[in-house]
Amino acid sequence: MSWLRRNSERLLRIGAGAALLVSVCAVAFAQASSPQPHSVITVSGTVRDPSGAPIADASVFLDEKATNSTVETKTKSDGTFSFLASRAGTYVVRARMQGFRDALSETMELSLGEKKELELVMNVAIGGGVVVEKPPLTEPGAAKSGDMEFSDKPSFTVAGVTDWTNVGGHGSDTKLRTSESLAREAAALKSGESGETSANTSETARDADSHRALGDRAEASGDPLAAVREYEEAVRLNPSEQNYFAWGTDLLLHRAIKPAAEVFEKGSAAHPKSARMLAGLGAALYASGDYANGARRVCAAADLQPADATPYLFLGKMEKAAPDPLPCAEQKLAQFARTQPANAQANYYYAVSLWKSGRGKEDSANLRQAEALLQRAIAADPKFDEAYVQLGVVCAARGDSQRAMNAYKKAVEVNPQSGEAHYRLGLAYKRAGDEEKAERELKLYKEADKTETAAVERQRREIRQFLVILKDQKQ
Repeated sequence: MSWLRRNSERLLRIGAGAALLVSVCAVAFAQASSPQPHSVITVSGTVRDPSGAPIADASVFLDEKATNSTVETKTKSDGTFSFLASRAGTYVVRARMQGFRDALSETMELSLGEKKELELVMNVAIGGGVVVEKPPLTEPGAAKSGDMEFSDKPSFTVAGVTDWTNVGGHGSDTKLRTSESLAREAAALKSGESGETSANTSETARDADSHRALGDRAEASGDPLAAVREYEEAVRLNPSEQNYFAWGTDLLLHRAIKPAAEVFEKGSAAHPKSARMLAGLGAALYASGDYANGARRVCAAADLQPADATPYLFLGKMEKAAPDPLPCAEQKLAQFARTQPANAQANYYYAVSLWKSGRGKEDSANLRQAEALLQRAIAADPKFDEAYVQLGVVCAARGDSQRAMNAYKKAVEVNPQSGEAHYRLGLAYKRAGDEEKAERELKLYKEADKTETAAVERQRREIRQFLVILKDQKQ
């Protein structure tokens, strides 16, 4: 006991010193392992409904454009969310919740150390356009009845138009831009010869043709509301392939996605041999976020007209932008490349499909074949900058950084405005330790991306969005 009393004070001093040492080490470790404010980007905000109430447990995504990568989180009980990003670049935030339309932020150029605060408002999901008040279920005093009988009448009404201030698209900005591109290309098929022609020359059919022509003129003169009503009247008078297609593509062009899919679905049922109707339906389903079924419809269109490149090109764009390999895409794109070996885009899109299925396997047979296809695409079109970029991506995946860098340089040479080429070349220089060249290329990337984004925004402002009311299926 005497020994314990004599040494207790010393033991206490030693213990206190050890505790202090552990505490100091813990703080140092925490500081070292936590990201420092100057080395990250902070993106935070709140998700609310139109009344201003916070939406809890909504899925919020941070999409980075250059790498097409996505990070997901959930909103807290007060509707707040937060992200940390470790690289400067172009970002978009989107929110998704059952029963609401997706909300999308503006495109943001963010630098390390920057903090961005957002507020996203999610409208209630009623139709393919901006939400408006639903009509009453029944007329005053009317008796309720059972299910409505089947009718070819549409389940929606186009009530008006508005500026495209809330796109409500699905997925990242890359996917949204792809759906916009497909809509424009589908609309351009209206004057083509790919659809079925009607043998109906009755007075009613001629009247329907007049309404379709009036729709074309109204659309060209900047009156989309009048145009869509003329197209609908043309189908009511004569549900020909041409009239259905004009109506569906006008709805798709003006982001009435669900109504467009309905019209294309009915048009395909009425005209099962129309490849362009299936392609339009595929584009509408893709725009709604149903990538797999969208691809299946386009594959079916390719089966109807194997010699027509259009369905394959639609499918290639979908495959490139979709988050995962699409069903039937690789098989159909292989067929495209096999039957049109001199077509640069055929080789390119098949290579993209093989690369997607070969990711994570550094020297897989798929990557080797993709490289050969890209070389063939470049031989067919030496100015094909996207093929050079993809070749660089494939070479990098196979561990050949020098060939990857050379491919990116070639892409920049043939198209100095290629933002992706500048971005990937900048990263390649950074990995090689050439900070000066890396900084120069990343600066050029930001300039090119800003120009491209401005052009896209101009296109969006030129397209008026339809205000849609969905009619009730029961009354």
